[in-house]
Amino acid sequence: MKKTLEQALALASPRILPRPTTLSSSLIHVSVVVLWLLLFARAFFLQGVVAWSTGIAYVVYDTLLLAFVTLKTLPLMRPPPPLEPDYDSRDLPSMGVIVASHNEAAVLPLTLAALLRQTYGPAQIVIADDGSTDNTRALLTERFGLTAAAEGVLSAPSSLYPNLYWLRVPHAGKARALNAAITVMTTDTVMTVDADTLLDDDATYAMRAAFASEPKLVAAAGILTPVCGKSVSGRVFQWFQSYEYMRNFIARFAWMRAESLLLISGAFASFRRDALIDVGGFDPQCLVEDYELIHRLRRYSVDHGLSWDVRVVGDAHAHTDAPGNLSSFLRQRRRWFAGFLQTQYWNRDMTGNPRYGTLGMLMLPVKAVDTMQPIYGLTAFSLLLAFGFGGHGAIVVSIFSVIGLKTAIDLAFYLWCIHLYRRWTGARTGSSLWMAVLAAIAEPFTFQLVRHVGALLGWLHFLRGGRSWGVQRRSGLVARDES
Repeated sequence: MKKTLEQALALASPRILPRPTTLSSSLIHVSVVVLWLLLFARAFFLQGVVAWSTGIAYVVYDTLLLAFVTLKTLPLMRPPPPLEPDYDSRDLPSMGVIVASHNEAAVLPLTLAALLRQTYGPAQIVIADDGSTDNTRALLTERFGLTAAAEGVLSAPSSLYPNLYWLRVPHAGKARALNAAITVMTTDTVMTVDADTLLDDDATYAMRAAFASEPKLVAAAGILTPVCGKSVSGRVFQWFQSYEYMRNFIARFAWMRAESLLLISGAFASFRRDALIDVGGFDPQCLVEDYELIHRLRRYSVDHGLSWDVRVVGDAHAHTDAPGNLSSFLRQRRRWFAGFLQTQYWNRDMTGNPRYGTLGMLMLPVKAVDTMQPIYGLTAFSLLLAFGFGGHGAIVVSIFSVIGLKTAIDLAFYLWCIHLYRRWTGARTGSSLWMAVLAAIAEPFTFQLVRHVGALLGWLHFLRGGRSWGVQRRSGLVARDES
């Protein structure tokens, strides 16, 4: 008998069927906390710069990660081959696109317009309408030629666009809407696109070509560029987030080369449909269902000896709405970090486990350290303030010498990432070298601290067992379209 998605999830999910925690995993996670306590205690002995041992540990750890990424991204120095339509459309795996949407009538026309003009476009575009109560129904019927079917039933194709469909489901969250669409689609691969994400015209072709060239590929990330509103805060947040996204995608390339990539943004990602069904689709109980899914795919691959691969596709580009003010940004990062902690906890048996190769022995131990990285960062900043206001000038001067050295390293890494990003993706807009220099200098005492505060809120959200996403106001894409 064929399993349902719920049955497959129950078998594949460590949340539902917890695996025994290994001794190495426990030691790794406990040592990260104990080390922070020991380093923090040194602050009370006031012996030169070592009183700031928490900050030094933070700097050393972050610098080692930068060195790892730099080493792993050296192949990007070679120019990538141009994206050309080398494949006949019949040679490409079929692709369906799911747009999970809850009250997104303001941005849906932009998102759908981008999908409908794709080169070698998708065979199906399914709007997974998650119980919308805004103008979505009128928009889809009057402007896009769709007719509503019963809840849970895929509509007939649009009278205007033969590959466009509408799936209405009761409001139960993004993951359940995506799962409902996966079960009624018939394509070889599926792409998830957030309703606030605009694809470049050849994005689906680039994804389909990636799956055609790599038979073991089960999940692929596209390159996202953040777009914020036109307000002063929006421009500031877009400036910082643009460089953050560039660095993050370069880092994803590095972890991809180490066969340990875990972060695939569901705002623009593609999956082999049969693999999704095998592992039970997206988990509705996770705050970051896309991130958790990759862990489950990796686990399933090892458990069944499948050698599945997860990659970043540098030729697939999109723009996505990003938070443009402090409150929205903190809500987003709170959810992201709380979901990260959820996923790390559920998959703790994989940390330090040689069964999972580099993923278990390198990537997940790094993630264990990352659970405490914002605590280290905020502690280091708090100690710096305490030393400064406490009259310990000599210590503060020595600390700033360390910070100055780290800023120089960060600046070099910024410029390296921008150079590689341009070569890899071909994208040059929004990557000014001079603005990158300013961002590298300003970030340690501005954007980086805000990120850490968002992560700290994520810790509180996780410890309280929070499940709410909060409401994010869309402004970037609408403003971009009006410009």
